Amino acid sequence: MTFFDVAEAAVAAALDAGARYADARVMHRRYESMEARNGAVEELNSDESAGLGVRALVGSSWGFYAVPDLSDSAARLAGARATAIAKASARVAGPGVDLVPTTAGTGTWVSECLIDPLAVPLSDKGDLLTHATKTMVEHGADQATGVYQIWDTRKWFVSSEGHRIDQHVRECGAGIQATAIGEGETQVRSYPAARGQYGTRGWELVQGLDLLAHAPRLADESRALLTAPLCPSGETALILGGEQLFLQIHESVGHAIELDRILGWEAAFAGTSWLDLAQLGSLRYGSELMNVTIDPTLPGALGSFGFDDEGTPAAKRYAVKDGIWVGVLAGRDSAALAGLDYGGSVRADGWARLPMVRMTNVGLEPGPHTLEQIIAETDDGVFMEHNRSWSIDDKRLNFQFGCEIAYEVKNGKRGRMLRNPTYTGIGPKFWQSMDMLSSEIEYWGTPNCGKGQPTQVGHTGHPSAPARFQNVRVGVRA
Repeated sequence: MTFFDVAEAAVAAALDAGARYADARVMHRRYESMEARNGAVEELNSDESAGLGVRALVGSSWGFYAVPDLSDSAARLAGARATAIAKASARVAGPGVDLVPTTAGTGTWVSECLIDPLAVPLSDKGDLLTHATKTMVEHGADQATGVYQIWDTRKWFVSSEGHRIDQHVRECGAGIQATAIGEGETQVRSYPAARGQYGTRGWELVQGLDLLAHAPRLADESRALLTAPLCPSGETALILGGEQLFLQIHESVGHAIELDRILGWEAAFAGTSWLDLAQLGSLRYGSELMNVTIDPTLPGALGSFGFDDEGTPAAKRYAVKDGIWVGVLAGRDSAALAGLDYGGSVRADGWARLPMVRMTNVGLEPGPHTLEQIIAETDDGVFMEHNRSWSIDDKRLNFQFGCEIAYEVKNGKRGRMLRNPTYTGIGPKFWQSMDMLSSEIEYWGTPNCGKGQPTQVGHTGHPSAPARFQNVRVGVRA
């Protein structure tokens, strides 16, 4: 049997058992990661898994069943059991739910990969991390870590509507971090981001980061931060670097526009949402500079794919246009309930997990400025970059973030280094205060977005660039 045959057998069994719709995904994933500390490899992980997950719809209720056995008999049993679970749920559920139409058919999608990361010798990958961490220690770091991660995922998707889609997604990334320990003080500097940088590309992504070249700077900055003055407190102009702004987008926009949260279907890990569907198309989310897209078609970005896990083709749409909230992250069922005509944002983190609404690439379109211009036009402010901590309430509304490093901005020039910078705000008020946005877009990826119970870890992408926000509270009030 081919993997398509396995999925088709599961779908057929679900329909025979009484489902009105069914789909099945066969997934095969290989994973590898390595962590080095202070010049030595500390941990190496490698695993491989394959299995089948089946969804069946009865009335308004989904049933899901997954098995690690890819035989015909196991597939048919999984399909029948998915329907049985849906029927049991349907006894206490409401009327049947519609599914937003999607183009059914065959399709193949492969992410771009110039250098297969799993084919790169372990010795080469280990040398990269050990040399980078050793260099940071030699330049004054008390602790130095480096990590890479690799995922190689193949999917075969079949639905009762006629979908027959296969995809091959290769993802990887890496990062390094220096920690300096002083008298009652610990400071950290990371590159290229606090959790590394990741994308749907091959090992060429990691090569392009040039980790070793940045190792001395990280160590020097972590030590300098130990004695740098504290970030002052008060309201001021805040300039955020692109790496910090991408997390701001992730937490205060990306999670807030997930339709399952807006509908109250989902609250695990990140709460629900402050958004009201009645205001879709009219609510002012931010300033006119704020244009946020949902775009899984971006080449090389971590949230990119050809089709989501419901077989919906990848397509770009706006979440915020000229500051107005106009779109959501949705699945076929949630979109139909909300009266929308699109899905396309449903994924699962493995064959044994039920697909759910997840972020794809959610990020800002470029603005008309440069970081140099933003600083030059700021008389009094603070420039913060690289995330260190984050906190946001269960409506995705009130937030506080801490950054690794900040710089005083006076009379259009970047001045002294500041330690322990923080800022706080309320989502729409904060975004409405954005008055300058750089054109220097970078495509950040985060591979550790948690959602759901049982927990699923999503891979999301975030185009972002430096921006300025007015009258933001920074620092800690005495």
